Amino acid sequence: MDDNDPGSRIALALDVPDLEAAKKLIEETREHVGTFKVGLELYTAVGPAAVEAVHAAGAKCFLDLKLHDIPATMGRSVAQAASMGVAYLTVHAVAGPSSLRQASDNAGSTRLLGVTVLTSLDAAELEAIGLSGGPRNAVDRLARLAWDAGLRGFVTSAHECAALRAALGEEAFLVTPGIRPAGSDVGDQKRVMTPADAIGAGADLLVVGRPIRDASDPAEAAANIARQVQLALAQ
Repeated sequence: MDDNDPGSRIALALDVPDLEAAKKLIEETREHVGTFKVGLELYTAVGPAAVEAVHAAGAKCFLDLKLHDIPATMGRSVAQAASMGVAYLTVHAVAGPSSLRQASDNAGSTRLLGVTVLTSLDAAELEAIGLSGGPRNAVDRLARLAWDAGLRGFVTSAHECAALRAALGEEAFLVTPGIRPAGSDVGDQKRVMTPADAIGAGADLLVVGRPIRDASDPAEAAANIARQVQLALAQ
C-alpha cells in the first residue's frame, strides 16, 4: 500500500445488481479508487465475473463474503477465493478458532479480514444476540480471538479503530466500513465516521458505498473523498 496515494486507502463497495452497473461504476471512479469491494449482492448475481471485472480495471478486489462455517468448509472456500487472486477476503470472527485457523492456513497471498462487529449493530442489538459489554468490548474480544488464530486483518467500525490499533499494534491491518463524508446520510449504519477522522483513528482502508454509488456524479464524489483522505494523510 502506498501511504501517499489516497486511492490506495479507498475501497468502493460495488453494491449494484448486475455486472454492467458494476463495470460502469468502476470505470467512473477508477482514477480515484484503488480497491473495489464485491459483496454478497453482486457475487450472488454474477459470481466470479465480478472479480474478473475488477482485475480487468487494474484494481485490487476485496471479496466481501463474510464466510462463517465449519472448519473444513471454511478452509476449502477460502482456498477457492484465494485462487481467484483477490487481495482481501472477509470471514466472520465469530466462526471460532478452529474455522479461523483453517481459513488462515488456506489463504495463500490473500489477506484475510476478520469481521468483528457489523457497523449496523449497536449495544442493544449485540445484547440481543448474546454479546454483552457494548461494541468496543465485543470488537476487542473477537479481534483477539482471530489474531490468535493467525489473522492480521480486521473489519471494524472506525469508532473502535483507535482502541484496536493500540491493542494490536502496527502489524494489524484495519478496515473501516461506515465511512460517510460530513453531512451525508448515514442510512442503516449506526457507527459511522468521516474519512479524515477514520484515518486519524488508525484505519488502513476505508470502505465507502452509498456516498459514491448514489451520488449524481460518482467520479466527483470519489474525488472529493480522495481529497479528504489526502488531507488527513498529510496531517
